Amino acid sequence: MTVPNNEFLWPIRVYYEDTDSGGVVYYANYLKFMERARTEMLRSLGFEQDQLIEEQGVIFAVHSLSVQYKKPAVFNDELIVKTKISDCGRASFDFSQSVVRVTDEAVLCLAEIKVACLNAEKFTPKVIPENMLSKIKQGVDSGS
Repeated sequence: MTVPNNEFLWPIRVYYEDTDSGGVVYYANYLKFMERARTEMLRSLGFEQDQLIEEQGVIFAVHSLSVQYKKPAVFNDELIVKTKISDCGRASFDFSQSVVRVTDEAVLCLAEIKVACLNAEKFTPKVIPENMLSKIKQGVDSGS
């Protein structure tokens, strides 16, 4: 779901399989939650990743990230992953993401993630397809 400031919201429920032996969400699973939200955000903009591979010959890969873990989530928590594209270049874009618990609105995790556009066969940098770039830049320029 997209909200007025171009922030995309994706709901997640914590399953038992998401937790570690201490009963809290295993740290790497926050990255999985955020990956799903980025995929769903692109889908909401009309871009299916399998079609981008087939029709444009591009894939997207995480180039770098910075994560801050603030508070733990536990089994059965309802979470919202908030996603915004904060910057967009010719061959990459930056996402700002946070994971928030619904019941108390506590921010559990914050991340800045750079995603690179790559040639699907050679795994070398490639310019983001123009139709995608213009749609993403519209959101970034409008204050997302």
